[in-house]
Amino acid sequence: MILPYRRFGRTNLKMPVLSLGGMRFQKSWDELKFSDISLQDQRNLETILTLANKFGFNHIETAKYYGTSEVQLGMGFKNINKIPKIIQTKIPPNRNPKLFESELLNSFEKLQVKKIDLLAIHGINTLEHLHNAVRTGGCIDILRKFQKENLIGHVGFSTHGESSLIEKTIATNLFDYVNLHWYYINQTNSKVIDLAHEYDLGVFIISPTDKGGHLHTPSTKILELCSPLHPIVFNDLFCLRNNNIHTISVGIAKVKDFDLHLEAVSLLPNSDQYIPKILTNLKNESINSLGFEWYQSWDKNLPNWQNTPGNINIPILLWLSNLIDSYDLEEFAKSRYQLLGNGSHWFPGNNANVLDTDVSESQLLKVLERHINPKKVIRKLRFLKDKFGKKSLTRLSKN
Repeated sequence: MILPYRRFGRTNLKMPVLSLGGMRFQKSWDELKFSDISLQDQRNLETILTLANKFGFNHIETAKYYGTSEVQLGMGFKNINKIPKIIQTKIPPNRNPKLFESELLNSFEKLQVKKIDLLAIHGINTLEHLHNAVRTGGCIDILRKFQKENLIGHVGFSTHGESSLIEKTIATNLFDYVNLHWYYINQTNSKVIDLAHEYDLGVFIISPTDKGGHLHTPSTKILELCSPLHPIVFNDLFCLRNNNIHTISVGIAKVKDFDLHLEAVSLLPNSDQYIPKILTNLKNESINSLGFEWYQSWDKNLPNWQNTPGNINIPILLWLSNLIDSYDLEEFAKSRYQLLGNGSHWFPGNNANVLDTDVSESQLLKVLERHINPKKVIRKLRFLKDKFGKKSLTRLSKN
């Protein structure tokens, strides 16, 4: 099948609804030399590139800090003698524009291309990142220079930041598109997507399969609730039913990984036959598991992590607890829990490991006094600490 296309906002690019993400097919998250990559690893990537081209994945997205992704793609384009119509890479903001420019030039060298069609400032997650990106003489001015030389097509940004920061970044009107998170289990950025539409920005959804609940290894419960669809198919359709979303990232590690995403696209014209019923199933199960009062009000009057003793990220931790109770997404919750405190600005705040050691229950009760059930919050935090608190994870990307 050939993928359908959508207009990618003000870029006017014809964007396939599925984009090939460069986070899963690379040899390593370390920046190795190409000579350190085995022939088998490179052949796997080139097989994926060939099939992606056959299916119409003419947008490939990668980043400087995706380990060997850029250098393998560059050699892959050369070996299969096919450069995709739309190449996107991402460079993190830097307070030193010269270093930012150096990293940009390095990406050109690795990808072995004359032009990068979409260049995103990678990870505008804090106000400092935004300042470094858009200030006079900063990163955006470097990118404008490359645009004038026809080396870069359009400029966007990627973000794991809070909705208010994303809205502020969009409102600068300096960017043509945005890469952000939004899928069934996390719809926090719904209003952000509406704002992006008002500014005519292209909207790219980051990692809906992995960050949307580890759907490549779904729980038995989520499989049953999404039946007759696989959870990946459901989640893809859920995202693409929103016409203000133009493309979603598909991480392909092996050839078989294409299948469910292509199935979702084949069902897109008939998604209303499936999605409303599955949404009802998921909502009812969540209400039954959590109780109606908690389902409606768990996230009201919670302190943000900056104002919580120990910088415990209570909203995220309760969200993870709810996903376990509702859908048995335990492995996903475990990975997110163990990243808190170890993922820097990508996963801000801390997990609950400091509860009952450095932070007392009475301290938390003070900042939870306006919540519907402070004691229940603390019970849930203790549960997560007991279940997941013995180990920690670090983010795979090195930036």
